[in-house]
Amino acid sequence: MIIGIDTSNYTTSVAVVSDEQQLLLDRRIILDVAQGERGLQQSAAVFQHLQNMPELLAQALDLYRPWLTGICFSATPRPREGSYMPVFKVGAGYARTLSAALGIPLLTSTHQEGHLAAGLWSSGFVPTGSFLTIHLSGGTTDLLLVKPLSRGFEIETLGSSSDIHAGQFVDRIGVALGLEFPAGMALERLVKEGNNSEGLVFPGSVDNYMMSFSGPCSAAKRALQSGEPPVRVAYGVFRCIANSLEKVLGKAMQDTGLKDILLVGGVAANSLIRERLVYRLEHRAVGGRLHFAEPTYCRDNAVGVALLGLNDYCE
Repeated sequence: MIIGIDTSNYTTSVAVVSDEQQLLLDRRIILDVAQGERGLQQSAAVFQHLQNMPELLAQALDLYRPWLTGICFSATPRPREGSYMPVFKVGAGYARTLSAALGIPLLTSTHQEGHLAAGLWSSGFVPTGSFLTIHLSGGTTDLLLVKPLSRGFEIETLGSSSDIHAGQFVDRIGVALGLEFPAGMALERLVKEGNNSEGLVFPGSVDNYMMSFSGPCSAAKRALQSGEPPVRVAYGVFRCIANSLEKVLGKAMQDTGLKDILLVGGVAANSLIRERLVYRLEHRAVGGRLHFAEPTYCRDNAVGVALLGLNDYCE
């Protein structure tokens, strides 16, 4: 059994998996963000992780301590040089302490690779070669070319956002409407519970593989200030994100010849974005094959980190 630890910007996560990739435990605590705020300073997030981790580890150890054979943690946000956030130091510290105390191997991964592993596992997609990925969250809008390796992944970033990320776009409009942060699920419910009226159009800016959402975000805020119904604005936000993704993914499929696309990250759980992309990219003329992580495993979790640790341990 492998225990996985992930301390991301807004979620403290612990998971345990056994051989044959069976999930035994998945525990998470979402960090508290004050009403009206659009995020947390790293110091505040670190403090909350320090408070949350003992509770989550106690649950895992009470159930599985005698059978644990390794610990894997997210050391950095991405598997590339210079990738760093203080929040990941919390998970690293607890993992090193637990490894020494239990006398079991310490394994390392990254937050982004954890999302990829959880996405593949929960979607059932078993790639036979390279594939495209969109990692869509509050801190990433990354278009990735991914090659599975025996241990982890080889990842090339093809594109991203030139300003704010898709999740920031969603959260800023949600907070402007008085919704709690993170606002993605509440904003989606607003659309689904609305009158299904035609949403507003906020044209996104796409240049090659780069996307920009600051302009559409400003336009959405102006629409709210002018009295547009929140449901129309919310629908326009999701449609803008989906349209931008459609453009970069369509180009990426043409340029690379790859048709398999994995979508991970918290914003990728949005059903409106999913439906739009399936309709546009799985059309016979385009030929895309979209693979979505299950919504609960789109959001930050330690399941993928534990699975990667299992891979490393078995190697």
